[in-house]
Amino acid sequence: MADKPTKGLADVVAASTALSDIDGKAGRLFYRGYDIHDLAGRTSFEEIAHLLHRGTLPTREQLDAYCARLVEGRTLGALVEANIPEIAEKQAPMEALRTLVSLAAAEDPDKNSNDIEANVRKAARLTAQQPILVARYHAARSGTSVPDPDPEYGIAANFLYQITGRRPEQREIEIFDTCLVLHADHTMNASTFAARVCAATLSDMHSAIVAAIGTLKGPLHGGANEQVMRTLQSIEPGKVAQAVRDKLARGEKIMGFGHRVYKTEDPRATHLRKMSQELAEARGDDTYFRMSREMEEVVFEEKGLYPNVDFYAATVYHYLGIPTDLFTPVFSVSRMSGWTAHVIEQHADNRLIRPDSEYIGERDQKWKPIDER
Repeated sequence: MADKPTKGLADVVAASTALSDIDGKAGRLFYRGYDIHDLAGRTSFEEIAHLLHRGTLPTREQLDAYCARLVEGRTLGALVEANIPEIAEKQAPMEALRTLVSLAAAEDPDKNSNDIEANVRKAARLTAQQPILVARYHAARSGTSVPDPDPEYGIAANFLYQITGRRPEQREIEIFDTCLVLHADHTMNASTFAARVCAATLSDMHSAIVAAIGTLKGPLHGGANEQVMRTLQSIEPGKVAQAVRDKLARGEKIMGFGHRVYKTEDPRATHLRKMSQELAEARGDDTYFRMSREMEEVVFEEKGLYPNVDFYAATVYHYLGIPTDLFTPVFSVSRMSGWTAHVIEQHADNRLIRPDSEYIGERDQKWKPIDER
């Protein structure tokens, strides 16, 4: 008989990984042994994607080659191109991305291979295409055009350029690039677990990523950052403390606080708080940042909870000019590097993931003909 399960599989080790690690008590996050505090603001998202996909921080020559592969891989296939307008008309952002990634598989030259090198190539394409898909979706639903990617720009700069229609300032690029670094991977979170379960059946990488996107769509996972911003926008400035206490009194959850793993401050929130303040001051309107700080203080006072990665990411994205309902798609732009790295790792040393369950239903039931029931 299986041991009594922990609800939500809390503290259950589901896989071995060399990709990322968390020290929840100390509030530390590592990518392949590198502390996130050493990486954030010092390495580009492309360097982190190379680290996750290839196993090492790249040399200049390796980074140039990897970036060239990303540039080559960002071209969308004809099937995706043809369907973006209708998808944008009928589907919400995360639904659309789920569909578009699935469509992209049809024209991927490595779609039928799970070999490591084929997976590495697919990982680069998916990482390169995700920000393009978000931008093209947004343009299609808005009835606007998307600037062609600038070959001199990296993923962060091009995304801001294509979403806002203006060339971003250098500091905006640096801040958004750091956001992508901070979100790139996070051990066995719900969407990564979904991707690995799918990959463990020896299904293809695109199928595993579709599973991950569908999981990230949920408001208790990727959707939290959007809900943080909508909560801030629903509160009148100056009334944050009362609004928070009223919500808590009604038993409502304040999105963006608490974490299953971290027992202290989420290390990613440390960086995001600083960037939110910097952007707020640069914009000359720090209303939402001040509201966020007050909300943070009240939630800690009332519940003892720290902000997680979603809380200050919301205001950072807002100040960068990203539409609120694209906050979760932005999460997917970054996490694509981690998801695909986990699929590579799962396929390289695979075993079917098949946990047990505890049966809690009726026993010893006896069948009766339908007329006797």
